[in-house]
Amino acid sequence: MGKPHVVTLRVTRDRDLDALFAFGQHEEAVRMAAFTAPDPTDRATFDARWRRLLADPGVDARTVRADGEIVGSVARWFDDDVAEITYWIDPAHWGEGIATRAMRLFLDVMPDRPVRARVAADNAGSIAVLEKLGFRRAGSAMSFANARGTEIEELVYRLA
Repeated sequence: MGKPHVVTLRVTRDRDLDALFAFGQHEEAVRMAAFTAPDPTDRATFDARWRRLLADPGVDARTVRADGEIVGSVARWFDDDVAEITYWIDPAHWGEGIATRAMRLFLDVMPDRPVRARVAADNAGSIAVLEKLGFRRAGSAMSFANARGTEIEELVYRLA
C-alpha cells in the first residue's frame, strides 16, 4: 500500500459518468463484480441506467474521490424495504484502502439499518471490505452472473 489517500464522497454528477463508465470496462473488475449489466460496454444502456438512478429519490449515489481524483462510486437503494449498498473502485486503486474508507464515510451518514450487501462468493477483496466494516454473512443463493454467463454463489451480508 502506498501513501494514505484523502478519500471524499460527493453526490454523483452527470460529468462523473465518463470516469465511472471507464472503470466498468476493466475485464477483471467486471468478472469479480459478476452481477453486472449484460453488456458493460454498452454506453447508451449505462447512461440510461444512471439517469434513472440519479432521478430516483430512493437512491443515494456518491462519487468516490481519492486526493481529488474520481476513483469509484458507492450507492444505496431499497430492495423489499431494506437498504442495500454497492460500491465500485477503479482497479488501478485496489488494495489501497479506498473502498473501506469510502464505505465507512458513506455508512457514517446513512441512517438506514439494517443494510444489506451482496457479493460473489469468490470476491475475497469485497468480502474483506464488508467484514472490516462490521457486515456479517447472513445467507447465500445461486444467482445468474451476467459477467460470467452462469449461475454462481452470491453471498448476502448484513450490517445491523
